[in-house]
Amino acid sequence: MMSPACRLSSWTELSVLGSLLGNFTANTVEEPTNAGGKNLSALNSQEKKKCNVPCDFQAKMLREEKHYMCRMYIFNLAALPCYSLLQTNLYNIPRITLSYLFDGVNELMSRVMLLNAEMSRKPIEVFPHRAVQSHGLDCSDIKDTIGSVTKTPSGLYIIHPEGSSYPFEVLCEMDFRGGGWTVIQKRTEGMVGFQRTWSDYLDGFGDLAGEFWLGLRKIFHITNQKTASFMLYVGVESEDDSYAYASYDSFWLEDEACSFKIHLGRYSGNAGDAFRGYRKEDNQNTLPFSTFDADNDGCNPVCLLQEQPVKSCSNFSEQTGWWFSQCGLANLNGIHRLTRRKLKTGIRWDTWTENDKPVKIKSVSMKIRRTYFR
Repeated sequence: MMSPACRLSSWTELSVLGSLLGNFTANTVEEPTNAGGKNLSALNSQEKKKCNVPCDFQAKMLREEKHYMCRMYIFNLAALPCYSLLQTNLYNIPRITLSYLFDGVNELMSRVMLLNAEMSRKPIEVFPHRAVQSHGLDCSDIKDTIGSVTKTPSGLYIIHPEGSSYPFEVLCEMDFRGGGWTVIQKRTEGMVGFQRTWSDYLDGFGDLAGEFWLGLRKIFHITNQKTASFMLYVGVESEDDSYAYASYDSFWLEDEACSFKIHLGRYSGNAGDAFRGYRKEDNQNTLPFSTFDADNDGCNPVCLLQEQPVKSCSNFSEQTGWWFSQCGLANLNGIHRLTRRKLKTGIRWDTWTENDKPVKIKSVSMKIRRTYFR
């Protein structure tokens, strides 16, 4: 932007040049009209006289003089002290505009991230204290009943398991391996943070249409129905889009008084049994759930991890919650950030290896289904 002094001098010089050019144009174009009737006879006589100089040559001289004055005007304009600054400013306008737009996009992205974080902190229950018509006891029940009459697509359904005091919404996968799967956990882009308190893991968080944790209470109610038993399927995807899975033919949780201890059946799959690990101290089966504010990981007083003392596996895993057993080899709720350049992930299933190193996991899902499902 030009300074006031610079702007004043520019306008002054431009005014002078403009007036000179205007005067010249007026003098060379206008004919004297103020003579009136007094000089009319003299003018008539002059018109009758022949030109001393040919008329076409005279017109050419006038054009060249005008062109000369125009060139001088442009030359003097370019010599003004602020002209180069004006050129620089005009040249920088596109870059300034792009920078402004880029900053605006960054600000909008930051606001979207904040809104996503705020939404993910809210419970995902749907009308927990109001009477809502449920579609079934769980996704397997919905597939078994409604699916016998009409096709049931994957999507959101309302279920009301036995023993639960209220219905709630779940994500059902109806096309995967026969359908009837209730998804209890899903991680993809890393937009939802899993660094949560015990209360958050108790009630659930996130977005059922994206990333979420269903909630320990809800998982407990689904897996403890008297009329059904459930299996667990863990699907993991690597950074290079390879896929592996771990399946357990039995899965259920104990109640809140026992901190939702996990119980797993026989393993099958190609990702390895990370829940049980290779050593006795790695075994997470029958262990209670832990968070940084409800420590049940068995590190009393400390655990040795990579020859370093660890007081809390949840704090060591950046305040995420899991069924830790002196930390162990599995933590599907670990920190997860997917950026344009680099994947930073603490999602662990360390029995899935490549070249004797744990595979870097970019997405994961946990889903359950009735074992008697046909």
